[in-house]
Amino acid sequence: MNIKKWLLAIVLLFCILNATAQNWDINTLKNINPKYPKSDFWKITSTSTYYVGGTVPLVFLIEGFIKNDPVLKRKSYDVFGAVLINLIVTSTLKASIDRNRPAQDYPTVIFPYKNETGKSFPSGHTSMAFTTAASLSIQCKKWYVTLPAYTWAATVGYSRMYLGVHYPTDVLAGAAIGIGSAYLSHWLNKKLFPKDKRSNHKSGQ
Repeated sequence: MNIKKWLLAIVLLFCILNATAQNWDINTLKNINPKYPKSDFWKITSTSTYYVGGTVPLVFLIEGFIKNDPVLKRKSYDVFGAVLINLIVTSTLKASIDRNRPAQDYPTVIFPYKNETGKSFPSGHTSMAFTTAASLSIQCKKWYVTLPAYTWAATVGYSRMYLGVHYPTDVLAGAAIGIGSAYLSHWLNKKLFPKDKRSNHKSGQ
């Protein structure tokens, strides 16, 4: 996976959507964001992002040390790597693209649940949620893990629009970055630690 091409694709996506679909972006957000976004469900869903994203790699790591299982330890490094890549890419794009929050540009039609600081593109909550979901699907490869994980990630993305703090394009880019971070970390992990393939085969994973 070529990280430069991946980042370039994200930036090009933003430029194309910003130039051709700005009306769709704000109109879609207006239909999702209510005048008084007070739903506790969407607030809790949004808040859960970094708690879940931080817990998942720790669970793999702790279980790996308790069982003294090198495969589980390596999985935790894989997920930690995905989280780190995601944070770096998301922060870099936020600083370089420098997009305002929706309510800053449309204060009379978008109603955020609170005044969040920071830039809008891409959605950091969404990218973290999809990094976590994609990492779980890569490591566990079970539908009963993958389906709930991606469902939760999708609800996080929706919550950011419902709460009035991100455009739909912020969320779409966040999802792409999150998934890409997980697969890039997994690819790097296999390149750096090729012996894990034999360990996975022996352990039946």
